[in-house]
Amino acid sequence: MPQNPKTLVLDEADNIAVALSFLKAGETTSGGVTTLDDIPRGHKFATSDIAKGAPVTKFGQTIGFAKEDIARGEWVHTHNTGMGELNHDHAFGEGALPRNILPLADRAVFQGYRRANGKSGTRNYIGVMTSVNCSATVAGLIAREIEQSGILAEYPNIDGIVALKQANGCVIDYRGTLFDLLKRTTWGYATNPNMGGVLMVGLGCEGFQIPLFKEAYNVKESETFRSLTIQATGGTRKTVEAGVATIREMLPVVNDVKRVSVPASELVLALQCGGSDGYSGITANPALGIAADLLVKNGGTAILSETPEVYGAEHLLTRRAVTREVGEKLVEIIHWWEDYTKRNLMEMNNNPSPGNKLGGLTTILEKSLGATAKGGSTALMAVYNYAEPVTQKGFVFMDTPGYDPVSATGQVAGGANILCFTTGRGSAYGNKPTPSIKIATNTQVYENMIEDMDINAGDVLEGVSLEEKGKAIFAQILAVASGEKTKSERLGYGDNEFVPWQTGAVM
Repeated sequence: MPQNPKTLVLDEADNIAVALSFLKAGETTSGGVTTLDDIPRGHKFATSDIAKGAPVTKFGQTIGFAKEDIARGEWVHTHNTGMGELNHDHAFGEGALPRNILPLADRAVFQGYRRANGKSGTRNYIGVMTSVNCSATVAGLIAREIEQSGILAEYPNIDGIVALKQANGCVIDYRGTLFDLLKRTTWGYATNPNMGGVLMVGLGCEGFQIPLFKEAYNVKESETFRSLTIQATGGTRKTVEAGVATIREMLPVVNDVKRVSVPASELVLALQCGGSDGYSGITANPALGIAADLLVKNGGTAILSETPEVYGAEHLLTRRAVTREVGEKLVEIIHWWEDYTKRNLMEMNNNPSPGNKLGGLTTILEKSLGATAKGGSTALMAVYNYAEPVTQKGFVFMDTPGYDPVSATGQVAGGANILCFTTGRGSAYGNKPTPSIKIATNTQVYENMIEDMDINAGDVLEGVSLEEKGKAIFAQILAVASGEKTKSERLGYGDNEFVPWQTGAVM
C-alpha cells in the first residue's frame, strides 16, 4: 500500500511505516507524519504514538515491543524496540489450501539430466568427497590435478569437478548425533541428482568409517562411485595418483548423458535468504514465494529452511500444515531451538546479525516474518530433519540453522537440484553441485554487485508487481535448470560452501 514515493505502509493494522529512501528529520510524508529523527533507507518510523510495552506492528503482525514511549514520527529500531512474550495461536491446518496441481501435459518443462534412479539433475558434476578432515588436502589435490590437466574439455557434458572437504569426521561415535548428521549429509550429496560420479577419500583410522557408511546405505563400488583411503593406498602421493586415475576412468561414463525435456515437477527448489534488510520481506522474499507457488502448481517441491528465521512466524506455517502432526513437528523443532540456544548461552534474538540491523531489521520476529514469505502460500506438506531425503512433493520445511552455507548444505543433501537466494545487503554465495540464483531486494545492491546478482527485485518498489516478479523468477529457475549459468557459477563459487551442521560433541 504505497502512501508516498518515499514511504510504505504494509498493512492497515501497522503502527509503523518503512522509509523507501532516506528521510530527514522534520520531513512530512503524504500520510501527514512528520519525522522526528533522520530515518535511514529501509528503516521504520512510528505512524502513531506507541506506549511503552505496547506491540510494534508490521505486516499486520507483532515484530517487537516498545522499550519506552515512542512518539509519532520517531525512528523505530533496536534502541527503543525489543523482544517480548508472544502467545501465538498455531491453529494447526486451519489455513491449509488444497494443492492445485496442473495436469502433466500442462506443466512447464526444463532441459535436465534423467538419472537411473528416476530423479532429474540440473547439473552434472563429479564430486571428490571426504570422510574426515585428514583427507581434505588429498581430495583437493585430486580435483586440482584433474582441472589443471585440461582433460575436462574433452567431456563437454560434465560441469566440473568439486572437492567437498569434511571439517570433522574423526573422534565421533557411530551411534551419535554428529555421525548421523555427517552420514545423511554425505550420502545426500553423493546421491544428489546433480552429481554424476563420486570418489570418496578417507584417511583410514577415522571415526566416520567409509565401510560403515557404505554398509548403512548398501553402497557398492561402481563405475560412478569409488572409494579409497590414504593409509591403505600408501600415502599422499600414491593416493592422489590413484584418485586421478579413478576420476579419469569415470569421465566417459559421467559424460555419457544428454539434456532432455523434463517436467518442472522434477525440480526441488531450495529457498534461502542471507544478508537480509528492511526490504527483504517486501520485495524479493514474497516474489520468491510466488515463484515457489508456481513451482508447486507445476508439481514440484520447494524447501523452506533456516529454523531460527521462522521463529515468531511459525504460527503462519502451522496454519498451513496439511495435518496437525506436520504442524506439531515444526513446533517441537522450535522448542528444541529455544533449548539449544539457551544451553549455549545464546538467545533466538542473536539473529538478526549486525548487517541485518544496519539494513533496517530490528528483531528476529521482524526478520522471520519477512523470511517466511519465501515459502509462498500453499499447504505445508511435510517437515524434515536436517539433510533428510525430501520425498514429499509440494511446499515442505527442513530444520536447519539460519547460517546460509550450513542451511543450504542440508537442503542440497535433501535433494535440492536448484537454489534461489535473496539478499538485501549483498551476500556472496554459490553452490556446487546445485546452481544458486541470487536475487537482490533493492536496486542499489543489484547495481553495486551486478556481477554477483542474477535478478533485481528492487523494481517492485518502483511499480513492478510481485506477481510479475514472481513469474520472472520462475522463468529464470527453468532457464538455469536447463543449463544457463548463474553469476555465482561464472565467478567460480561452490568449492568452499559444503558446510555440514555439527551439533554433537567434538572430542
